[in-house]
Amino acid sequence: MVRQVRNNLVRFLRDEDGPTAVEYAVLLAIISGGALVALADFGDRVHVIYVRIRAALATADP
Repeated sequence: MVRQVRNNLVRFLRDEDGPTAVEYAVLLAIISGGALVALADFGDRVHVIYVRIRAALATADP
């Protein structure tokens, strides 16, 4: 039992799929963070445009 656990641990440490998965996770986190920042900025700009349109319609002659 101990030998099997040790063999599995050695195989896991030598395997290169682990670091690759970590690299993909870091890349996904960076992309997700950038997308959230872009969407927040886009949302703020849309809000400003909406407020301007609403103010223009409120002051327009019927």
